[in-house]
Amino acid sequence: MGLGSLLMLIICGLAFAGGGIVLSNVLSRKSSNLQKGQAYECGVPTIGKSWVQFNVGYYLFALLFLIFDVELVFLYPWAVVVKEVGLPALIEIVIFLFILFLGFLYAHKKGALKWM
Repeated sequence: MGLGSLLMLIICGLAFAGGGIVLSNVLSRKSSNLQKGQAYECGVPTIGKSWVQFNVGYYLFALLFLIFDVELVFLYPWAVVVKEVGLPALIEIVIFLFILFLGFLYAHKKGALKWM
């Protein structure tokens, strides 16, 4: 796989993504009404101002949960083949968990895990 293959992959990816956007704009019906501009929250009409500023801590907390949750998903394939691969895989997973634990300690020290 050379540079040409990588360039072709990037062009195809951009064409696929852009093509989907262009195709949806061309094929979709365009309608404009007052209700389309209103905020929608579970079918309940909004009361008051719907553009409120959320604390960035909620976003950070959710992002950290997602990061650690996705990282732990990588433990499943390791657990399936742990008997076949033996000691090298055990050493690698201990290193992986140690790095994950360092990330957890860093987030805890920065106060990212404190709920508002």
